[in-house]
Amino acid sequence: MIENIGLPVIWIALIIIFLLVEMVTVGLTTIWLAGGALVAFLLSIVHAPLAIQIVAFLVVSFVLIYFTRPWATKYINSRRTKTNADSLIGQVVKVTEEINNSELKGKVLANGIDWSARSADDQKKIEAGKMVKVLRIEGVKLIVEPMEDGNK
Repeated sequence: MIENIGLPVIWIALIIIFLLVEMVTVGLTTIWLAGGALVAFLLSIVHAPLAIQIVAFLVVSFVLIYFTRPWATKYINSRRTKTNADSLIGQVVKVTEEINNSELKGKVLANGIDWSARSADDQKKIEAGKMVKVLRIEGVKLIVEPMEDGNK
């Protein structure tokens, strides 16, 4: 059945699929598989056995992922611009409504905008007026911890 379709056509189809998935996800994963499929395609044109094509696909894909993905990820992420939300991490902000995780309430004022907030420690309530440090963002909520003296 594979001979009827032709191995080069299968490899081209895989290249197209991998490139389309990469365009949709931008995860820097399937692009390397497309490179492996390209090498297998070239081998299929010169009528290399299927086993050699498959091994070449796997080896080239692994080598590309292992050696070039970390470099590409670092290069691309170094040019990434932080969003406004990302810039909040590490900032000290003021609690405008008591933070109480058990009651699912709490607000802080950060850069002139009210944000929902939760304490990093589920057991700790933080009073309105206290200063807190933003540790991370989970969804649309800032996860915070009180400052050492609470009023910095």
